[in-house]
Amino acid sequence: DNSDEFIPKCRTCRRQVREQSGEGDHHEGLSSDEELTPPEVDEFQKSKDNVLEDSRKIFEDVHADFCDIRKILLKFQEWKEKFPDSYCDAYISFCLPKLLNPLIRVQLISWNPLEQNFMELEEMPWFRAVEEFSDAENISES
Repeated sequence: DNSDEFIPKCRTCRRQVREQSGEGDHHEGLSSDEELTPPEVDEFQKSKDNVLEDSRKIFEDVHADFCDIRKILLKFQEWKEKFPDSYCDAYISFCLPKLLNPLIRVQLISWNPLEQNFMELEEMPWFRAVEEFSDAENISES
């Protein structure tokens, strides 16, 4: 595998070029090799905007009761209260993560924890709905 040999040689070559050109403000470990060019940034932004636009359309033909996590969890809470044996026999606690997964993933498409003004997971509406549902389950079980 020559990849281990390639990296140091490239660094050595770049260092020699910097020394010959008189660049003195380079800080070791800070490389601009991974920086995107303006056309690449524009292409990425267009692609990102397309994905976000498409994600808004995913549930547009779904009844509001079935694309809102809080409403879905309320239906399960009602089921548990009215028919506890049936609810228990259906192993709902095992099914809910798979059921909610696509709904949560759509809401997380635009989430970026590396941005300065990102929303904490605990502040997101879906997180609070799941948390309230879990608290309600714990209260009713005790």
